Amino acid sequence: MLNDEYATRSSFFSGLYPLSAPRPMPVVPGRIWSGDEWELIRAGHVSKGSGEKWNAYVEEDVLHLHRSQTGYGIYNAFFGPTEGGQWKITHALIEGDGSRSLPQTDEYDCLILELVISSILLNEPSVELRSVLTRLTREAAGVPDMPSGVVQYSILGVPQSPSTAHSDAATASAS
Repeated sequence: MLNDEYATRSSFFSGLYPLSAPRPMPVVPGRIWSGDEWELIRAGHVSKGSGEKWNAYVEEDVLHLHRSQTGYGIYNAFFGPTEGGQWKITHALIEGDGSRSLPQTDEYDCLILELVISSILLNEPSVELRSVLTRLTREAAGVPDMPSGVVQYSILGVPQSPSTAHSDAATASAS
């Protein structure tokens, strides 16, 4: 993949705002990503419509995740290499301003960070993570029968179709 195919801060038409009150995340996803997965993460994501909820880009091994509607930065995840060419999150920051991001539990914040990476950047089904998201959201809202589709749409947006996700990456590897 060529560098000009990566999303950058300048890839976004509307303004992106950095975290206004960065707060360290006490818990970060423990997942280890392969080198190929890291390349997809580094490619970022530019939302293509109002149904998509996240924009992402990487600068200097820091993944910046912004809500697409507001441009507000929500997460900064600092990645580092592991032995064997894999990657992990070494630490992360989350937006601490309650007017920009709803305060949640450490478990919830960690889950959303991993779920956005998994679902939006890697286009994985993330069935187990989605199930935990639905359970935690129902518990927090006190609505045990809230439809899982409503929960997932409010956080993740419209799911990407596997045939269109990472079309830039597919085009690059085909050429």
